[in-house]
Parts: sequence; C-alpha cells; structure tokens
Amino acid sequence: MPGSGSVLPDTDVILRYLLKDVPEQYAQVEKFFDDVRTGKTKAVILESVLAKCVYILLKFYRVPKQMAVESLIGLLQYKGVANKDKAELVDALQMFAKQTMDIVDCLLLAKARHGKGRLLSFDKGLNKLAKG
Repeated sequence: MPGSGSVLPDTDVILRYLLKDVPEQYAQVEKFFDDVRTGKTKAVILESVLAKCVYILLKFYRVPKQMAVESLIGLLQYKGVANKDKAELVDALQMFAKQTMDIVDCLLLAKARHGKGRLLSFDKGLNKLAKG
C-alpha cells in the first residue's frame, strides 16, 4: 500500500480535476495534479476510488465511456502515480471500454489475468473471459 509520503486523492478530488466544473475546487487540485504529473508528488489512486469515478462520470455526468476511460488512464499514467497495481487498473479500464461488463467485473478479471488470484464467479461469461 502507499507509503507515508503518498497522497490518497478521493473521488471528488479526481472528478473536480477531470471535469473542471467547480472552478474554486479545480484551482485547489490543479497544482496537486501538476505535481503528480511531473513526479514531484506521489499519489495512489485506490481501486475503489477509480471504480466510483467511472460510475459517477458515466451515470451522473453522462461522460461518454471512451472519454471517461481515456481521462482515467491518462491520470494513471502520471509519473507520480505510485500504484503497484497500475498495469492492472489500466488493463481493467481498457477492458471496460471494449466490453459490456461493469467496471468491478473488469477489475476482477484484470487482477486474475495479472496473477493476483483465481477468479471465483457464478457469471459464466466472466469465467469464460478469465480462462481465455
């Protein structure tokens, strides 16, 4: 998990940064994310926060799926994002963009594909994807 020097941004912080819809809050987080982008500041984006961002961007803000995925993948690629599971999160988002599965299933499948465990599910389609 994150070291003591890592920052854990919550869903609202990430949404304000990506959407720029609340100018005073965007102004507060812009410098933080600029520092994360350059690696000056380390951040860890929790899997649960990422899933919540996807849900809110699509369901509440009606951001097109591909645009939401690209924005979140772009954020994960910032130099200061210190997630040890970054490749899995990117893989899950890429799957989510191409599949009709929800983001949680994509996260489970990505974890299984990256050797982080064996998937256990009653979902036949998900099990088929995990084996293939």
